[in-house]
Amino acid sequence: QVQLVESGGGLVQAGGSLRVSCAASGLTFSRYAMGWFRQAPGKEREFVAAINWNGGRTDYADSVKGRFTISRDNAKNTVYLQMNSLKPEDTAVYYCAAKSWNVDRDYADYSRWGQGTQVTVSS
Repeated sequence: QVQLVESGGGLVQAGGSLRVSCAASGLTFSRYAMGWFRQAPGKEREFVAAINWNGGRTDYADSVKGRFTISRDNAKNTVYLQMNSLKPEDTAVYYCAAKSWNVDRDYADYSRWGQGTQVTVSS
């Protein structure tokens, strides 16, 4: 059974940092690209960042480029999202997701999803 479990969310002040993690099980992790998406109340789910199967390629939404860093450790079956210089508009539930091989911004192309972790940035 495939499971993606996010952790590390919480409350942080604007300008602060937070790292969220996603631990995967039940799949050959190194064969999957991993993505982070977020959804704020009343808004659609949006792409945040993605990393390909071996970490050699990454992609970021313009709104987080230069502030967020996605990385992965295939030995630990874990993907990370380091978030720096956080802004109140980053407040959302953050989801990790998996798809075969290559990075993709379209959430519909991701077949596996975690349950999400709440990130709240206070002003």
